[in-house]
Amino acid sequence: MSTEQREGHGYDELRDEGWRRLLAAARRRLERTGGALDGDIGLTSPSEAERRTVIGITGRYRPETAKRLAVPLSDLDGYLYGRYGTGLLQTLGRLHGPLRDRPAERAEEEARRDDALKSAHSSRLAGQGWFAAWLDRIAADGTLTRLVRRGDAPLLDAAVRVLERLTGDGDRSAGSPKRVPGVLPLPVLAEWATGDTKALVPGAPLEQLVLRALAQRTGDGTEVPPDRAGRRALWESAGAIADDLASQVLVLNIGARGDTVVCDWLRDAAGFGIPFRLTLHQLATDPVVPAARTIFVCENPAVLRAAAGELRSASRVAALVCTEGVPSAACHKLLGDAVRAGARLHWRADFDWAGLRITANAMARHGARPWRMTTADYTAALGKGGSTPLAGPPAASPWDPGLALAMEASGSTVMEERLLPALLSDLTRV
Repeated sequence: MSTEQREGHGYDELRDEGWRRLLAAARRRLERTGGALDGDIGLTSPSEAERRTVIGITGRYRPETAKRLAVPLSDLDGYLYGRYGTGLLQTLGRLHGPLRDRPAERAEEEARRDDALKSAHSSRLAGQGWFAAWLDRIAADGTLTRLVRRGDAPLLDAAVRVLERLTGDGDRSAGSPKRVPGVLPLPVLAEWATGDTKALVPGAPLEQLVLRALAQRTGDGTEVPPDRAGRRALWESAGAIADDLASQVLVLNIGARGDTVVCDWLRDAAGFGIPFRLTLHQLATDPVVPAARTIFVCENPAVLRAAAGELRSASRVAALVCTEGVPSAACHKLLGDAVRAGARLHWRADFDWAGLRITANAMARHGARPWRMTTADYTAALGKGGSTPLAGPPAASPWDPGLALAMEASGSTVMEERLLPALLSDLTRV
């Protein structure tokens, strides 16, 4: 055998039609089995050139009518070694590069997955149901596997660090991001967790991981909202801020104590009965202490709009804050500051599962009192018109357990606008 053949330069015939499919099939089989030379490979609907090649390798005649030709890998290995001085594995490596050891790759990949999950399960959040469900979900749907294959497995640890910071006491070490009351900007959080201020921008893998966990935690579903407002609300549910100008709260007749510009605006708006929007940026940079000692909270802007209309005829209308769905960080900051200054909150939301969660959270977070959120209120309003079906995972009503049971039994939502006459009566009676 020539030196040229032994160095791999004499394989021209192996690139011909008679060999191409055969060697490709051999490569697939060997990569799948970790290089084992047992068993055989087959060619379906072989060409004449392939039939002649197989006859030459095996030394056995195959008729032209054969629909499938089988070649033992050991025969192919022996043929190549005898002709070129290189067995099947070495020949394939010289022709098209080293073979992959897929069983070893799978084992290594599984080990990296297990290591990533083991690290995540060591978190102090591991005992919480939403956290465990999030990990189970990303392990089952291929998310974790894709991270491992891209070399992004460390992002899972980063996501856990972010979640620990947002949903618990967080890291109190010197490097932990300091929170302005009610505000934790995402770039600051991202830089702390990864060293990259853009790691939590919309669409980034880390942002997706964390938002999926927060969606699991809120109980409103396991999918990340596709719209910017929904994603912002998820961040704000955990006290993180994507944009402190976009986070706003709608108020009516709040008034304020203080000599700041924002306090002046609020007093003027209250004096003229004008609804007013506050941004989180304003609340964080120009602190506001609401003057009202009693504040009512509703979910839908239609209620606040109707209350603003009442200011034209009523001698007085109570201070009212509208959450416009899930309360924003701006809303929580304003009301938290009000409670710390001695105000009492009367809170309500729609009679749906999200509304029950919002109200229960307000009671736990701000010591709010439910406002017309009883079983009797729901039952009375239910009989006054058609309703849409309840959707999403059920929620509890700890202030009135019978309410959640009544809602589940009827399967119907009641929007708070249906209670508008009673709500306006409450607001004008104070």
